[in-house]
Order: sequence, then structure tokens, then C-alpha cells
Amino acid sequence: MSSEAAPPTTGPAPKESKKKKGVEKVLYRVRAVFRRGERPKKQTAEQAPAPAPALLSPPVAPGADGGATAPPKKHQYENATRVPRIQVHEERVKALGARFGLEIKPGEWHSTDGDVLRVEKSVRMRIHRECHRCHAAFGTSNECPNCLHKRCKNCTRYPAKRTEEERQANRDRREVAIRRNKELAPIIPSYDYSDTIVLKRPGKPGGQDLVYKGKPRIRVRRNCHICNNLISTNAKQERICDNCGHKRCADCPRSPDARKKYPYGYPNDEPGSTFKGVHSCHECKKKFPANAEDGTECQRCSHAKCPDCPRVKPRKVELEPDPDVFENLRLHMEALKLKTADS
Repeated sequence: MSSEAAPPTTGPAPKESKKKKGVEKVLYRVRAVFRRGERPKKQTAEQAPAPAPALLSPPVAPGADGGATAPPKKHQYENATRVPRIQVHEERVKALGARFGLEIKPGEWHSTDGDVLRVEKSVRMRIHRECHRCHAAFGTSNECPNCLHKRCKNCTRYPAKRTEEERQANRDRREVAIRRNKELAPIIPSYDYSDTIVLKRPGKPGGQDLVYKGKPRIRVRRNCHICNNLISTNAKQERICDNCGHKRCADCPRSPDARKKYPYGYPNDEPGSTFKGVHSCHECKKKFPANAEDGTECQRCSHAKCPDCPRVKPRKVELEPDPDVFENLRLHMEALKLKTADS
């Protein structure tokens, strides 16, 4: 006789009779955790549940050309309006100026290009109410959660509603604060030197202030020696008379005259017919007298002045001290010594 086959068991495996101890117990738990993570991966497509008909996407209506039309996209922010970015920065700068007395240009603060989205919302303030019967705080509803009393005017409100006098007093305090901030505004350094800066210090009591005027300056004027026209300062580079076109030379008078400081002629002047300049010997560098003609002998090497002898560059020369002044000073010092010796 053949014995009937036992039906396969689909339930979980029977628990082991022996209790695991030590390292075996830890390894058994680790293997169990890995088995749980592998169960969803072993599920085949046939065993996967079919999607519910309610979760299926609704059919798309065909368009005019037979193709499917995409649903209209909603704006990311509803009830939003586009505002120029510079307008937002101007509002912030105006608020900072009214509060702290600052002068800020929007362009120097942030970038003012483009637009921003603004959503208009009403001003909100958290208000707490308390039941006047059981002194319990109200929630989001109008009924007390403790005694089910419906909120009324006798229930306390925090913050309390302000009267018109309190609102006006708050406006007055705000105006005083704005005025005080403008008067005590921080000192902003200015690097604009378009206006003349006057340096002065207080003088004697009841007198005028001492003003620093600096070194005295003399305006130098040059006139053309041909037409006696004033050579303008705009012709400083060209140095040409606007009337007759004459190029400025050593004969053109200078006001004030400074021949003693410039014995070799004024800088950037051409040689004139009257004052031809001072030349130096090209062999020994000894200077010839002023307006010396060609052929004049040099006092050092007896070289005759020739066209190769260069002209001395016009420049300012320190004046030599007068010997008479030194002699008077020496006599004065000797007289002082005699007075001290007699005393």
C-alpha cells in the first residue's frame, strides 16, 4: 500500500525547540532582519496587486488637432502681483531714513533689476481671550473648552483694545522718536571737495576767528610784445598770442617782473630779438655774457663763441646775498658784544 502524500504547509516554519544563546542568538536576529528587507524584492509582477480604478489618471480630452491637450498650469503663488524690485528697495530705504536719519541710494544697496512677487495680506496680531466665568483660555472656537460658555463681550481680551486717545498718543511718540533720530543721526563723512574748506580756530575772547589763508599767490600775466595783447592761460601749452599768432618769446613782458630770479630767461620762452638768452662754451662750460654775439672769446679757454655753443636752459636761480647786508650784520654783532662787555 502506498501512503498518501502529506499536503504542503504554507504557514510559517515551526519555531525551534531549543533556545539560542550567546552569539547564535545575535546572528539569528541579524539574519531575520535581512530576510525582512528582501521580501519586497522577491515579489513578482504577477503577485503585485492591480492598481485601483479610482487611482487611475482620468482620460485626457483630445484637442482640436486630434492630439491630447495638457491641463492648464496653475501659478505657483496665487493672488500674487509683480512689483518692480526698485520700488521695494525705495520703500525700505525710506523707512530706514525715517527711523535712523540715513541717506542711502537704492542702487548702492542691492541690485534693482527685475521684478518680485508680492502677496497682499492683512495685518495679523495674536489675540488671547479668557472666559469670564471659569477663567479658561479660549481655543480656535468661540466656545469655552471648560464650561462651554459662548464667548461674549465680558470675556477678557489681551491685548486690550486701544482707545482713540491711546492711538493718538502712540502717533505722537513715534513722531518725537523720528525727529530725535534725525537730530542725532550718525555723522557720514563726505569726500566732496567742490566747496572750499576754511581752516580756522577761535581767536581772543570777543574777537574774530583766526583764518588760515595759506601762502600768498601772485597771478602771472604775459603780454605779447608785438600787439600788447594778453596771452590767455588757455594757450599755456601752445603759448601763442590769440590776436597776432606770435609765439611767446623772451621779449614778451611779464607782470610781475622777475628778471633777477630768472637771469637766463623765463621757462618755455623762445629767444627774442632784444634778449637772445645766455649761452655757454661747449668746451669748458663757461657761460658767456647775456646777448653775446658770435665770435666773443671765452674768459676761461679763449674759445670764440660759435653756433655749437648751447643755450643755457632758462630756470630759477637763487639770488646771491648782498655783501653790504653781511657787513651791516657783522657791525651790529660787534656792537652787541661791546655792550655786554661793558656791563
